[in-house]
Amino acid sequence: MPLTVVVGGFFGDEGKGKISAYLALKDDVDMAVRTGSVNAGHTVVFNGKRYKLRLVPSAFVNERTRLLIGPGANINPEILINEIKSLNVENRIGIDPLCSIIEEKHIIEDRKSAFLSKKIGTTGQGVGPAIEDRVRRRAKLAKDLPELRPYITDVPLEINRALDEGKKVIIEGTQGLFLSLYYGTYPYVTSRDTSASGVCSEAGVGPKRVDHVIVVFKAYVTRVGGGPLTGELSMEEAMRRGWIERATVTGRVRRVAPFNITMARRAVMINSATQVAITKIDVLYPNAKGLREYDELPKEAKAFIETIEKQLGVPVTLIGTGEDVHDVIDRREELNISP
Repeated sequence: MPLTVVVGGFFGDEGKGKISAYLALKDDVDMAVRTGSVNAGHTVVFNGKRYKLRLVPSAFVNERTRLLIGPGANINPEILINEIKSLNVENRIGIDPLCSIIEEKHIIEDRKSAFLSKKIGTTGQGVGPAIEDRVRRRAKLAKDLPELRPYITDVPLEINRALDEGKKVIIEGTQGLFLSLYYGTYPYVTSRDTSASGVCSEAGVGPKRVDHVIVVFKAYVTRVGGGPLTGELSMEEAMRRGWIERATVTGRVRRVAPFNITMARRAVMINSATQVAITKIDVLYPNAKGLREYDELPKEAKAFIETIEKQLGVPVTLIGTGEDVHDVIDRREELNISP
C-alpha cells in the first residue's frame, strides 16, 4: 500500500492538517509521521471540537493510527508532552531519538533578535536558534531527555517496515514551499526545507518509496511575517471578501492575496505533485459550504477548480468545503486514483 506525502504549496496555513486528518479517517491509515517543528500549527476540527496541534500528527483523529515524529524534527518537550497527554495518545506515539530539542535559551535568543522577530517575523518559538545548534553539532537530542524516553523509537525503521508490510503511511509536512530555506522568498523563510523531498529526508524514507505527493493550496494565498506577497490585498479589501484569518501559533492576522497560479505551478514542479488539494473553496463561494459531492458545487466553483487543474496539469482530487474534517469533496474514485 502507498506512502503519501502531504505538503503546503504556498506560505503555510493551506489546510494540510485538515487534509491529513481526512485521509487518516477515509483511508484508514496505519501510520502518520510529522516533520518540522513547533513554529507551524495545524488545526483540525473533528466531532465539533477544534484542535490546534503543534507536533502531534493530525492523523490522531483515527484511533488506530500509529503516530510518529521523524528524526529531522526539532521539538519543544513541554509542548509535545502536553499535547500527547491532552490528546490521550501516549500508547501510540513514537519519537525518534535523534529529534533535536528546543531549549529555553533558544526561545530567548529568537525573541530578542531584532532581525528574526521584527524583520523576518518569526514565531519566536526558538526554532531557528535550535536548528543552528544542531548544525553546530551541540544540540540536545530526544534520547538525552528522561521524560521522552518512554516514547523513543527508530522512526525510519518503523516507516520502512510498515511499507514493506503493505501498510498505509502518511508523512505530514510543515509550512509551505515558499517558506523553504532553499526554495522560498529568502531571507523571509523558515529554518528548514519544506518541500516533499525535505519532508521525506526528515522522516527517513527515500524517494523510491513515495507513491503520492499531495500539494495543498488554499483557494487564496495567506502569509504571516515579513516578505513579499504578490497581489497583496489591503486589510479593508480582505475583510470585505471575508478572507481575514489568524495564525494558529501566534494569533497574528494573516496577510492575504488572490490565488497565485505562477507560484502554484512552481510548487507542483518542485514537489513532483501527483495530486492537488484545494481548501476553503467555501470562503470564495459560500454556497459550496459543507458540500461533499463534486456535482453539487456551484458552477463558479467548478470553473475555478477546473481552471487550476488545467493550468497545473495535475488532478485536483480533494476539495475542502468547510472546517470539519469530513467537509471534503473526494474525487479520487471519479479520477481513478487509488488511495
